Formats: sequence, C-alpha cells, structure tokens
Amino acid sequence: MSFELSPEHEQFRRTVRDFAEKEIAPHAGQWDREHHFPVDVVQKMGQLGLFGLTAPEEYGGADGDFTSLCVAIEEIGRVDQSMGITLEAAVGLGINPILTYGTEEQKRTWLPDLVSGQTLAGFGLTEPGSGSDAGATRTRAELVGGEWVINGSKQFITNSGSDITSLVTVTARTGGGGDERPEISSIIVPAGTPGFTAEPAYDKLGWHASDTHPLSFEDVRVPESNLLGERGRGFAQFLAILDDGRVAIAALAVGCIQACLDMSLEYAGERQTFGVPIGRKQGLAFQIADLEVMLQSARLLVYKAAAMKDAGAPVKDFKQAAAIAKLHATESAVTATRIATQVFGGYGFMEEYPVTRFYRDAKVLEIGEGTSEVQRMLIARGLGLPVE
Repeated sequence: MSFELSPEHEQFRRTVRDFAEKEIAPHAGQWDREHHFPVDVVQKMGQLGLFGLTAPEEYGGADGDFTSLCVAIEEIGRVDQSMGITLEAAVGLGINPILTYGTEEQKRTWLPDLVSGQTLAGFGLTEPGSGSDAGATRTRAELVGGEWVINGSKQFITNSGSDITSLVTVTARTGGGGDERPEISSIIVPAGTPGFTAEPAYDKLGWHASDTHPLSFEDVRVPESNLLGERGRGFAQFLAILDDGRVAIAALAVGCIQACLDMSLEYAGERQTFGVPIGRKQGLAFQIADLEVMLQSARLLVYKAAAMKDAGAPVKDFKQAAAIAKLHATESAVTATRIATQVFGGYGFMEEYPVTRFYRDAKVLEIGEGTSEVQRMLIARGLGLPVE
C-alpha cells in the first residue's frame, strides 16, 4: 500500500509552504524572543483556509480531508513550531469538539468564526493534579436554576487567553464522587464570562509564540444548553478527540525533523574545516543521513494514520496507528534537534541560529496530547497486553 500524496495534496503543500516562508519564517525568531503571539498572522492563516480544512462548507469550511490538515501543520511547523501548534490546537482541540459533539445551534453559533480563523478556542482538560487521570478531576459544575455553576482550575491550556479567544470547553465533575466513579461532562465557557479568568501566560521552555495559560473558574455561570455532547461523556469524548490530535502532533514533529534536515544540509555545505566542507566528513554525514531516515519513517507513519482516518478505518485500528505515529515521530524530532544542534557545533548553542529554537520547542512534543509513556501503554494494550 502506498501513502504518497495526491497531486492535489502536493499543490496544497506548495501553497502552504509559500505562505509559511513569506509570512512566518522571517519573523519567527523575533516572536520567539519577545514571546509574541501574532494575531494578525494567525488570522491570515484563517484567510488561507487552514482552520477550516476539515469543517463542512455549511460552516465556512473546505470539507476537506484529515491528510490536508496534517500537511498544513507539517509545513507551518517546518518554519515555526509555535504557529504549528497554534493551528493544530485550534482545529483539534478548539473546533473538533464542537464539530463532533455540538448541537446544531452550538455549531452555528461558534464554528463560522473559528473556522475562518477570526477567533480561537481552547479545551480545558488538564489540572494541577490531573490529566489522563479523569478520577482526579477537581473542577466541578453544578446545575442550578438552568445554569451550570463552575468552580475549579485548569493548566497548560493552548489558545485560551489570546485577544481573539472566543471560548474554552472545560471538563468538569457534574456528578458522582466518593465511592462512585465521577461523572465528567464537557461545558462551553465563552471568553469574558464573569468569574472565568485566563491567568498570566506561562514562561515556557519553548513554543514562546504560542498562547498558553492556566485558567481559573470562580462561580462561573453559563446556560444549561452550553453542555457539549452527552452529560457524563465528557472525558470519553475528549479521549476520542485526542486520537486525531496525536496524528496532528506527529505531523508537527515531522515538520520539526524536516527543518533539522534542511538546516543541517545547508550548514554542512557552507561550513568548512581543514579546507573542506564539513559535509564531507563521514561522521557528520552519517548523522545527517540518520535525519533522512527519521524523516521518511515518521512521515510515512503520519500519512498512514491520516489515510486510515480519511478512509473511516475501525476506531481500534486508527487508535493504534495514531499512537505509533505520535510516539515515533515525536521522539525522532527530539533526537533530530539534538543531532542538528551538534552539526552546528558552537553556533548551535547561539540563539541567533534557528536550530536553538527548534531544540527548545521539540521536547514538549513528547509530552503534549499524551506522553510517550501513554503512547507505549496504548500500543501495548492494542497488542492485547493487560497494561495498567
């Protein structure tokens, strides 16, 4: 079976690459240094149609396939991982939950602006004491007089506090507790709702130009109709959304590996020692060859998983493919940035070279949307092993 892209996908890749190199690449270093979230460029990405690739035309989308989204994330991530994760999270964690589980009224209320890139949405799952452990969720939502009253906090939430954030969907306990399994539901909280606060942005190791905040909820009141999907199914809904997200994060990692290969090849051809380009040195050339192997294998795993998604593969099979792609691509990306930094030698330690930014950005790829350990657990379970 071949996972080569169609001519239409390759043309789309060229379009996104041209945009990324013109609108993002020249400024990415400055945004990184200044921890600046470029709203104007994010909205230009929306005008290009990147946020609406997988959304139906009736909400302003392109009604396209998942593979196209992965190509777009890869190409944006090739020049700037911060803008790559902005796109990935905007679609995977902002749009997809509403598109998949929302009522028709919720879709028509929120999707047009999200799909056009005029606004962004976040998904509040992780808390100081919980992430993958649903039972540890402490945020609560109580139904009082036709309104959800929400109290609690979330952390590490992308696209949650920007100037164009329109909503955050949060998971909260809506019942259960004690000896009972907690009932977890998802609720839409519009930005600006009294009591809902996006706390000051994090000072992160990488992804400096992405928008990431802790969130607090103090007697936040929203209508009962803001429940997203079925009551008590919030955590299950989010886990299903994460399968798509893992492939998308893997695509972001592929963009990182491609950048490492591109930078290393260029530098190896220019930098000379002992009168010859360093690329003629076998030890260094072999390291760059390893980058090509990482790139080809990671990209094929991503395209395979994306093709399975587009073909409507069984959930179990797609889940396994997504975990494999995420694990291999993200761990390869971290290794690729280490190799590329080594290729640059002392210059690889200097912030004036983009390779340092990719080095800092890569680590979180092994953590976000399920750590490497979680992926190994999912893969083992898929093989029939009763891993706890």
